[in-house]
Amino acid sequence: MFSGIVEEVGRVSSIRQMPKGKRLSVNASLSKLVGLGDSIAVNGACMTVVEKSDNEVFFDVSFESLNKTNLGYLRVGDYVNLERALLVGGRLDGHMVLGHVDTTAVVESLVRQGDFFLFRIKINDYIYSHSVEKGSISINGVSLTIADLKRDYLEIAVIPFTFENTNLKYIKSGDVVNIEVDIIGKYVKKFLESSQQGLTEDFLKLHGFV
Repeated sequence: MFSGIVEEVGRVSSIRQMPKGKRLSVNASLSKLVGLGDSIAVNGACMTVVEKSDNEVFFDVSFESLNKTNLGYLRVGDYVNLERALLVGGRLDGHMVLGHVDTTAVVESLVRQGDFFLFRIKINDYIYSHSVEKGSISINGVSLTIADLKRDYLEIAVIPFTFENTNLKYIKSGDVVNIEVDIIGKYVKKFLESSQQGLTEDFLKLHGFV
């Protein structure tokens, strides 16, 4: 599990084809802090460290991850957001991010507003139905707050610190980003859909909410 607080922006140093996948090498100083088998969120996608050196970490990216995330679009020289897995008892400064990317989305526009940046991202029905305005969402592994939510797009207002310390500063209109919706929203939606009784006053009383 992750928090969506990016530790480092690494740079892709090599990409090697594998049967049904790719081996990805990322140049990053946190290579000194991880061991083989550790989990690292790469643009928000949970990856396992399969090899390391003093300044590089290596990940085997399966065909499933290549199809469901933007890791398949990466080229040598691209920048990726990196975050090590949370420690039990550690601070949760962002929100609960599993590292299981739900889908990808396309950035429609990026507008600078003073020192801040407004991203508009085109979304599908899945993202819309699992999101709420002012709720949390993970974009390329960054924990962000939805400033505005419409049926076909959402907007994110990004502070200067987050912009400068993640790969968001390299994003352009038309780029593909990884999206993980809030896990709490997933559970609530599934719970409501699976309840034949539905959300009524009697149901809430029965479960101690009223």
